[in-house]
Amino acid sequence: MVSAGDQPIRFLPVRDGSVLVELENLDRVLALVYSLERDPVEGVLEMIPAARTVLVTFDIERIRPHELAAQISSRNLAQVQPVDGPLVQIPVRYDGEDLAGLAELLGVPVREFVRWHTRTEYKVAFVGFAPGFAYLSSDDSRFTVPRLATPRVRVPAGSVALAGNFCGIYPKDSPGGWRLIGSTPLKMFDPDRNPAALLQPGSRVRFIDMAHSARHMVIDMSKPAAPRRPSVEAAGRLEILSTLFPLLVQDGGRAGQSRQGVSISGAADKASYRIANRLVGNDRGAPALEITLGQVRLRVHGKTFMALSGAPAPFTVQRKQGTTMNAGRHEVVALMDGDVVAIGSPASGLRSYLAVRGGFESALVLGSASRDVLAQIGPLPLVAGAQIGILPPPRNAVVSAGEREPFAMPVSGGHVSLDVTLGPRADWFTEKSVERFLSEEWTVTAESSRTGIRLHGQPLERISKAELPSEATVQGAIQVPLSGQPVLFLTDHPVTGGYPVIANVAAHHLDLAGQLPPGVKLRFKKLPFPQN
Repeated sequence: MVSAGDQPIRFLPVRDGSVLVELENLDRVLALVYSLERDPVEGVLEMIPAARTVLVTFDIERIRPHELAAQISSRNLAQVQPVDGPLVQIPVRYDGEDLAGLAELLGVPVREFVRWHTRTEYKVAFVGFAPGFAYLSSDDSRFTVPRLATPRVRVPAGSVALAGNFCGIYPKDSPGGWRLIGSTPLKMFDPDRNPAALLQPGSRVRFIDMAHSARHMVIDMSKPAAPRRPSVEAAGRLEILSTLFPLLVQDGGRAGQSRQGVSISGAADKASYRIANRLVGNDRGAPALEITLGQVRLRVHGKTFMALSGAPAPFTVQRKQGTTMNAGRHEVVALMDGDVVAIGSPASGLRSYLAVRGGFESALVLGSASRDVLAQIGPLPLVAGAQIGILPPPRNAVVSAGEREPFAMPVSGGHVSLDVTLGPRADWFTEKSVERFLSEEWTVTAESSRTGIRLHGQPLERISKAELPSEATVQGAIQVPLSGQPVLFLTDHPVTGGYPVIANVAAHHLDLAGQLPPGVKLRFKKLPFPQN
């Protein structure tokens, strides 16, 4: 433990290039973020604040962990005064299911409770859980309330709710355990707005009772979003004839959107995605199709070149004139109008990547064409009957002369080892549980998605059943809910989470994690966290 001024600080390991900075309270969290924004540290790439922590991502080639810790520790956060952001007024219908119960809990009439709430000024501390979900804090301790013992299966979009010492507004329909006091007609997250999240960290918020005020004002600091569709006409089309699972448009992801509660998303296996694009000579970041477990048939309209990478699936082409050809591994195939492509089930791995020269025509959301299944943003999944445009090929396209697999594709029933860094919350678990986490074989279950992989084994025991204040997570975080069964977060993970993370997968194994099919026997190998 080190200190900054009169404030103790803990630096908790995440993985190479990421560290979790733990402070005493939310005020010091906001002070650190403001200090680093006002006086940046060379090499710091991104900060994600939460209730008591700040996740700091940095470039290890520009700053080492001990240098970063020294820079942060030298700051006197007690003297930092964050600048208030713009005021946003939120109209509310105070008709929530839990309103009467909360008023009774606090020993006041409902009318008095509403008066308290509307006279309280909140500040956006951080955004997480879901895109546009802002955690609002205030100095009024009267609004510190427990969460529901059993979360609701569905909370309607626009619901205004309280939990702990925070107030929040649900941007979309989702499960939730916060106590509902009302609802607002405002749209909290809109990808066509810039910024997409109405409430940004630092913004001040006041609630207006719609029952007594027909007028409300929103200070809109947003700008029109950038054009979401390519400005060039499609050179061809791909028609989906049949598919086992919906096809997802993916690219390199939408980095830098964590302040709005949006994860990076993008291809689950980015190494294989990049191989597919290199094979057909695409620019870096061109949209491709992510195919889960194969069994896809496609018809080509126009002419194009196509390649398949990732999970090795049989790849055949039935020509319009009736002949059939089998495409080899990482082979670039010239396709003509009317050709039908069939992709079978892969013998290993989980996800294949289909690229065409020029890339696929796709709407850009927050600067990316990737589909985020958790945030429900990006191009809609493609099912049978859907069509997607093919963009013109880039000028002077440079194709790859040959590609090798970035790693051996895992096989269901086979054994895989992933390197991990213990922390940041390994100390929440018993020593025996930590030892078992590293020694046991965990089974990848079928209850997995791009959000996370659910693992099965002997449950891990926690030292304390206390609730962890929400804090940032990264792709590869291994979170352990109260069931004791670990969940390995993938590319569409939530930006913040409320369960302790026992370890994080090393960056060099994230793509391999994205290819784990159900049935794989998984072990974790501990790596030391670099201190220098």
